Amino acid sequence: MSPLAWLLGLFLPACAASGAAGVPAPALMDMKYLSRPARPNSALAAPAGSQPAPDLVTPRFPLPASRLYDLLVTVARAQPRTFLAAEYAAELQAHFVARSAVLNFPDLVTAQIAEAGPDGSTLVLYSRSVYGYSDFGVNRKRLSAFLAAITQDQPIRRKIGRYARYPTIPA
Repeated sequence: MSPLAWLLGLFLPACAASGAAGVPAPALMDMKYLSRPARPNSALAAPAGSQPAPDLVTPRFPLPASRLYDLLVTVARAQPRTFLAAEYAAELQAHFVARSAVLNFPDLVTAQIAEAGPDGSTLVLYSRSVYGYSDFGVNRKRLSAFLAAITQDQPIRRKIGRYARYPTIPA
């Protein structure tokens, strides 16, 4: 942690912590009733037709839900400054804390996997800032990085295309 982050932690306590510490352990969320804030400091990646409307559209993945969940947790843990905060494996939901490089600001990322047939699954990712009004697009970029890393898995890449792109939905 940088000295500046430590100093900032005097006013914003979660910035003085490391890893997932400093942020209360997230409870299990019902992603069907997700409500996004009016502030521009969150991003949502979800299947087309989801409500609220996602910023990024996720495909139907050609994997059983448990396999996609394991892959997602592996991908998330490999992301820079991203730490597992809570895991609800039976519900296929995981929560992560992702920290900014310089000021150690914490962002929360929630991932939910759902079954879509016997050999398919869907993914919802919701990333949001703990502090601040705007995130300057950081949460959206993070979700794009998660999705790009997931599609690097060979079985997925073969089935949904090597260069899968995630369309955005205009505001």
